[in-house]
Amino acid sequence: MSIVRDSFYINGEWVKATSGQTLEVTSSGTGELYATIPAGTVEEADQAVEAAAAAFSAWANTSPKERGEFLVRISEKLAERSDEIALTIANEVGMPLMLAKGIQAGLPTMTFADNAKRAAEFTWEEELGNSTLVREPVGIVAAITPWNYPLHQIANKVAGSLAAGCTVVLKPSEVAPINAFILADIIHEIGLPKGVFNMVTGLGPVVGEAIVAHPKTDMVSFTGSTRAGKRVMQIAAEMVKRVSLELGGKSANIILEGADFTKAVGDGVFKCYLNSGQTCSALTRMVVPRARLAEVEDLAVAAASGLQPGDPITGSSLLGPLVSAAQQQRVRDYINKGIHEGARIICGGTTPPEGLEQGFYVQPTIFSDVTNDMSIAQEEIFGPVLSIIPYDTEEEAIAIANDSSYGLAGGVWAATDEKAFEVARKIRTGQVEINGGSFNILAPFGGYKQSGIGRELGQYGFEEFLEVKAVQHN
Repeated sequence: MSIVRDSFYINGEWVKATSGQTLEVTSSGTGELYATIPAGTVEEADQAVEAAAAAFSAWANTSPKERGEFLVRISEKLAERSDEIALTIANEVGMPLMLAKGIQAGLPTMTFADNAKRAAEFTWEEELGNSTLVREPVGIVAAITPWNYPLHQIANKVAGSLAAGCTVVLKPSEVAPINAFILADIIHEIGLPKGVFNMVTGLGPVVGEAIVAHPKTDMVSFTGSTRAGKRVMQIAAEMVKRVSLELGGKSANIILEGADFTKAVGDGVFKCYLNSGQTCSALTRMVVPRARLAEVEDLAVAAASGLQPGDPITGSSLLGPLVSAAQQQRVRDYINKGIHEGARIICGGTTPPEGLEQGFYVQPTIFSDVTNDMSIAQEEIFGPVLSIIPYDTEEEAIAIANDSSYGLAGGVWAATDEKAFEVARKIRTGQVEINGGSFNILAPFGGYKQSGIGRELGQYGFEEFLEVKAVQHN
């Protein structure tokens, strides 16, 4: 039996959709119908914004400590339902259940808890000469989120907004929306004041554009493709709204002479393929010394062979399917494009993995002898496709890493952390991991260039939702 949700969450109530139009959600592992959700209209989006606007003043004037207490309760309820959330997202997105529990369910729980603490401990006022600087919530936030880490991205926006004293209208991805309904159920259960959080599902060009264009939304926080981000920015510019954008990436992973190649290549392949490559910060370009190319190819193929796809619910593989048939076809098209442009395919390809003809699976694929002007080196594929790019000098490796319209993330492997840090300073991206450094949920996440504007997570993500007022006195 598929899941059916027929209402939006507006002004503290579940409100039945009016249009009768629905959207279907498929199970990534089987391609079968998983859920049906309502397709919102402009009128319903406007209703949600009006509710958020009516609730703003009271919520903004609620003490930060009390706001934090609500967030703690949300975090606790998310933890209680983590198994359900992980299973939901494994079905929606295709991340294997064993990874989804820690990442897709675990990160949002931590983000709500962190923002609760942040609200309670933040310095809301400070003295500067004859001024008192006052931090205040930016207002009503239109939050638009993607499908690849759906609840994580929702938490980044909703938790930070609520902690800052903003009210929110959320449009989650229509591709992976059921996790958002679970969050709305939790918010309703804990009794968050009416209108503080609102959710309308639907299509980006309808609901998304409506909440961005509404005169009462003060800020847009968007995560998604660079193309869609440009559209959001154009609409918001008409009313000079604050915009926070977390967009695409094409991150380079530089491996320098002296590094532990076995460890570096294995780690790099996994970080390219995590979530089936459906990660904006995935290390999709492996930049390696030309003299070590054959060795790197052998190591990469060996690593990929240990990451053969499997059913995300019942299997033991760390690699699942892609999110949809459309995404599967997009990735296959890029693999064909790589072959056509002259890259050398050393494993994988466009045929379905053996025994996985149902569902949206793609073989883990590696190209070698890639040049940085090829489409597979410049464009975000969002699938399990790795490009190995050889270099002759360290300076050339850094130039390759920076030769991109994106600037979200990157990696450097070297004989020492000091050397890796030296090179990391020269890479123009919002994050760089050195010698396999792990993701830090408290560190600012966001990009340079066309990877976006602003930051999410931790202190810097929280402060995106604040204005600063200077009050002068004698």
